[in-house]
Amino acid sequence: MRRPLTDEAGEVRELTSADFRGMASASQVLPPETAKILPAHASKQASSRKTEKVTIDLDRDVVDRFRAGGPGWESRINDALKKAPV
Repeated sequence: MRRPLTDEAGEVRELTSADFRGMASASQVLPPETAKILPAHASKQASSRKTEKVTIDLDRDVVDRFRAGGPGWESRINDALKKAPV
């Protein structure tokens, strides 16, 4: 028996892998005109990338400086780290 996703107060519980496996895909629940603009197989795209998602702590002023440059700020941080001496 599947557990409800929310409690009596409407709070969503932590989702498990089994919860996600049981969910319908966006293309199954969205109107066709909306679903067709979504990237195909986003999980395949993510797994074929040569990047790895990590969490690091950076000084706020560093993040603000890169974000001020507009879109692509994460790539610019990546490029700066590639050039930095180890």
